[in-house]
Amino acid sequence: MPTTASEKIFPQTQKTSISTVSISGNLRRKLAAIASAGFDGVEIFEPDLITQEMSPRAVAKLASDLGLEITLFQPFRDFEMLPEPHRSRAFDRAERKFDLMEELGTKLVMVCSSVHPLALGGLDRAAEDFHELGERAASRNFRIGYEALAWGRHVFDHRDAWEIVRRTNHPAVGLLLDSFHSLARRIEPDTIRSIPGDKIFHVQFADAPMLHMDFTYWSRHFRNMPGEGEFPLVDFARAVLATGYSGPVSLEIFNDRFRSGNSEALAQDGYRALIQLMDEVRQIEPDLRQRLPALPRRAVAKDFSFIEFATSPSDERALTGMLKTLGFAQTGRHVSKKVTLWQQSDIRIVVNTEENSSARTSYISHGTGISDIGLHVDDSGNAIDRAVALGATRMDRSLGNGEFCIPAIRCTGGSIVHFFDHESDLSRFWEAEFGHDASSSPPGAGLKRIDHIAQTTGYEEMLSWTLFYTSIFDMEKTPMQDVVDPDGLVRSQALKSSDGRIRVTLNGSETNSTLAGRFLADSFGSSVQHVAFATDDIFESAEAMQALGFSSLPISENYYVDLVARFPLADLDIALMRRLNILYDEDEKGCFFQFYGRPWGNGTFFEIVERRDGYACYGAPNAPFRIAAQKNLLYSGLTSSR
Repeated sequence: MPTTASEKIFPQTQKTSISTVSISGNLRRKLAAIASAGFDGVEIFEPDLITQEMSPRAVAKLASDLGLEITLFQPFRDFEMLPEPHRSRAFDRAERKFDLMEELGTKLVMVCSSVHPLALGGLDRAAEDFHELGERAASRNFRIGYEALAWGRHVFDHRDAWEIVRRTNHPAVGLLLDSFHSLARRIEPDTIRSIPGDKIFHVQFADAPMLHMDFTYWSRHFRNMPGEGEFPLVDFARAVLATGYSGPVSLEIFNDRFRSGNSEALAQDGYRALIQLMDEVRQIEPDLRQRLPALPRRAVAKDFSFIEFATSPSDERALTGMLKTLGFAQTGRHVSKKVTLWQQSDIRIVVNTEENSSARTSYISHGTGISDIGLHVDDSGNAIDRAVALGATRMDRSLGNGEFCIPAIRCTGGSIVHFFDHESDLSRFWEAEFGHDASSSPPGAGLKRIDHIAQTTGYEEMLSWTLFYTSIFDMEKTPMQDVVDPDGLVRSQALKSSDGRIRVTLNGSETNSTLAGRFLADSFGSSVQHVAFATDDIFESAEAMQALGFSSLPISENYYVDLVARFPLADLDIALMRRLNILYDEDEKGCFFQFYGRPWGNGTFFEIVERRDGYACYGAPNAPFRIAAQKNLLYSGLTSSR
C-alpha cells in the first residue's frame, strides 16, 4: 500500500478522517476522492450507504483497497431517555446498526443526543441507557461515541454529555466532540481540557460563519472547512489535544454548495484545511510538537514578481498595443521561446505566445488572459515545500539551455503560481533568460507596482481560493462584502499580506447576468479579471496615459454630483476628476483614487489606483458605478478595440 500524504505529515497516532457527507457524488466517487486527497480514514454517513448499490461488505472492501480505514459509522439518533415501548425499540434499532457495522468492519458508532419529543430527561436515566448499550456493544467488540447536538432536547452541551459518559462508567462508552455543536453555542473550548483523553473516542471539526439562526438550519447548510469560517477552531483543537486525545481528527461538513461541487477539489480542500489547522495548533502548543510534526512555515509573500498573459500571435498586437497606452515598453525577449517582457518601474508583464506551453493550453481554454503569476517570497524552496505538503500540485516546465528551474504550483482552474526570491540563483532569472537588467526599467506613465489582482470565480470556489491563499501564504482575510451589480449580487473577499504589498480580491458570482458571471462564462472558468496598478500621482498618470491613447472607462455625471454630496472635497478639482473619469473613496485612515480602462477581450480590464494616508480598502462603494459603466459599454458594443 502506498504511503498517503497524511502519513507524511502526521504520526500514526493522529490520523486524518472525513465524513462522506462533506463532499459531493455517489459513495464510490466520494471514497476515491477522499483517498486521493490523502486522508487516512472515512466516516460513513448512513444515508450515503443506503442510497447506493454496493453492499456494506463491498463498501468495506473498496475502502480497504483505497487505503482507507472506516473510522466511524454515523449517525444513530433518538436513543436515550425514552419511555417504553420506545426504549426497547431503540435497543432493537441499535442491534441492527451493530449488524451493519459488522459488515462495514468499523468499531465505532456515533449516537447523537436525543431530539425525540417523548425523551424524558435526566442524566442518570441517560447513563443507565448507555450502560446497557455499552454492554451490548462490548459483547460485539464495538464502542459508542456520544455527541451533544446543539439542538438536543435535553442534552445540548458537551459538558452534560461528558457527565452522562462519566456516570455511565463503561469502557465501551465515550464522548464524541464536534466543534460546531460546542462553538455555535459559544461554549468555552477550555472546558474540554478536564476530560480524560482516553474517554474522547472521536473528534469532528467544522467551521462556520457566525450567524444568528436556528441551530439545526445553521449546522445543516452553512458549515465550512476549517479556516473558511469564523469559529475559534484553533482554541478548540488545542483544548482537545491537550487532553491527550490520540484518535482521528476528522471533518463533518454540511454545506449546500459542497453537495453540488467537485468531489476531488472538496476533498483536497478538506485535507489542506485539516493539516493547516493542526499546524496552527503546533505553532502555539510546544508540548504537542512531538505529536504534530511541523509543516514548512507559511510563505511570506513580499511582492508580485510578474503577471503573464497567454495569448496567440494574432491577438498579441492588440494586447501589446494596450500595454503601450498604459506606459509599458518591451524590455526583453526570451532567449529561446516566443515570450516577451514588458515593464514599467517595478511592474513586469510577460506576454506568452509559445505554442508548446502551459500558456497555450490556457489560451485555448480561456482566451487571452492571465495564466501565470509570479510571487516574490522570502524563501522559494520553503514556499514550494509548504504548498506541496498542503496538497498543491508541483508544476515543472521543460528547460532549455541556460534556463532556470523556477518552483511553481498549479492552482484551481489550471492557473500557475511561480515563486521567486533574492537569496537563490532565481535573482538572476530576468537577466539570464530575457537579457534585461531590472534596474533600468522605463518610468512610463508613472505606474509603480501592482496594487492588487482581482480574481473572478464561481461563488462555490471562493472558499477554496481563500483557503489556498491563507494556508500557503502569510495572508489575512477581511470580512466578505456584497458588491451590487445591476443584475445581481457579487460576493467579494479581500486577502492581503501583513504589509499590504500583496493584495488579492476574490469575486464570486452565482449568475451569468452579472458582469463577473459573464466573464466566467466567456472565459470558461475562474481567472484574474482585472489588475490594479499603483501610482504616486493618479492625476499625472491619467494625463500621461491619455496622451498615449489610453481609453478610460467613462463615468456618469450623476456620480460626481453624488460624490460632492457625500464628501467634503473642496481641495479637489472635481472638474478634472470628471474629465479623467477618476473615482474617489475614504476610510477611517485615508483616501483613495481610482480609474479604469475599458473592458476588452472576454471582459478583462485594468485599474489605476492611488492610496493616501494608509487607506486600506478597494473603493467598494464605487463598484456599482464602475459595473454599470462597463455594462453600458458591453451592451452598446463600445469596449476597447485594443
